[in-house]
Amino acid sequence: MPVFLTNIKLFMKKNLSATDIHYQPLCPGDFSQLIVLGNTVHGDGYLTSQILQNWYKKGLTQSPTPHNASYVAYHQGKLVGFRITFAVGHWQIDHWLTPQLWQVDSKKVCYFKCNTVDEHYRGLGIGSQMLQLSIEIATKQGALAGVSHLWQQSPNNSAVSYFTKCGGELVKLHPDKWHEESKNGYDCILCGLDCHCEAAEMIIYFDPLL
Repeated sequence: MPVFLTNIKLFMKKNLSATDIHYQPLCPGDFSQLIVLGNTVHGDGYLTSQILQNWYKKGLTQSPTPHNASYVAYHQGKLVGFRITFAVGHWQIDHWLTPQLWQVDSKKVCYFKCNTVDEHYRGLGIGSQMLQLSIEIATKQGALAGVSHLWQQSPNNSAVSYFTKCGGELVKLHPDKWHEESKNGYDCILCGLDCHCEAAEMIIYFDPLL
């Protein structure tokens, strides 16, 4: 990375604090900025308007009261992070998950679909704060735990590291988790259109955190 860009990042972090970041539930007005950030971090084709609309609906519940389990983070009007979470009963278990190894009823588990933070704002606890906010809402939606697939090849394995610090436990490793998506247009920032990245299936049990 050029020295001047590194200096900019250091300057921003030095002059930012956790109180400078504003958090709110995800809404359609966030979509345009969210798609840009998601595709910048994860690769072109990772997010489209149709995909995001579907993900957004999966985080919502209306009974007994409305709740939204997905969150975004802003700094001075700029979207700098987002956490997509699917509510209990709003997603399906597939062959990339092993519910027989979970210690709770699979019908009481939410799904942490995606956590993304702008590279210039990492190290400020944004990902952890969004996760905690999602856990609070997911619990109100009836979840006892949340499961996720963490990107093993993320820089310095930061995805698994942060999720572990937040209480995540490894369930199983899944090679080639995103290979099919890459064949259908997802351009992985590491592998291109032939992704062979490995996913770590991890779970967080909520009771000890509340």
